[in-house]
Parts: sequence; structure tokens; C-alpha cells
Amino acid sequence: MNIKVNKVKIVVTVPVENTKEVRDAICNAGAGAIGNYSYCTNTIKSVGTFIPNDDANPYIGTANKLEVVNEDRLEVICEIEKAKHVVSELRKAHPYEEPAIDIIPLINEEDL
Repeated sequence: MNIKVNKVKIVVTVPVENTKEVRDAICNAGAGAIGNYSYCTNTIKSVGTFIPNDDANPYIGTANKLEVVNEDRLEVICEIEKAKHVVSELRKAHPYEEPAIDIIPLINEEDL
């Protein structure tokens, strides 16, 4: 079986109030195209937790205190050639100092 990865799924959590800005950034950078459709994303409500240390510069919260944040898990499919640019634009638009970003390789159905 010869499998070539042409697309990835990019997943990031973002505070609910910043979802539109991040979605716009990644879709305008070329993510979210599926067939004859653009701006294809999926959003799942989630709750994130973290404790910033003394060296952190958190967008939300204070050092050494557990923070609980209502977030959206934003998912988008992207051609692998555009992924680096999309992630770069995501980081520019995202309010967090260190957003957790998953980049998941996708297998084409024809390759199975």
C-alpha cells in the first residue's frame, strides 16, 4: 500500500470570543476548502484548564492559579502545501501565548 498524505486536519482550542477571528485567519490563509466549498470548519464546545507559571504572560488568568475557560475546539482540513502558512496565520490571530495545535495527517479514501 502506497499512501501519500495530501491533506491534514488542523485542530486548536480558542476562547469562545476569539473563534471568529481565528476561523477567518485560517480560512483566509487557504484552509477549509473541501470540493466546491470553502470556509469549511467544525466547532465543538469545550472547557480548557491551565495554570500559568511565574514566567507566563497569560491572555486569561493569573500566575499559579488554576484557570477554567470556555473554549471552542476549532477543526479545519488543509492541503499539506498550505499547512505551514495556515498555522503561522493561526498563531498571529490566536490570543494565547502558547496555543495547543494538533496537525493530523489525513489518508485519502482512494488509498485504502
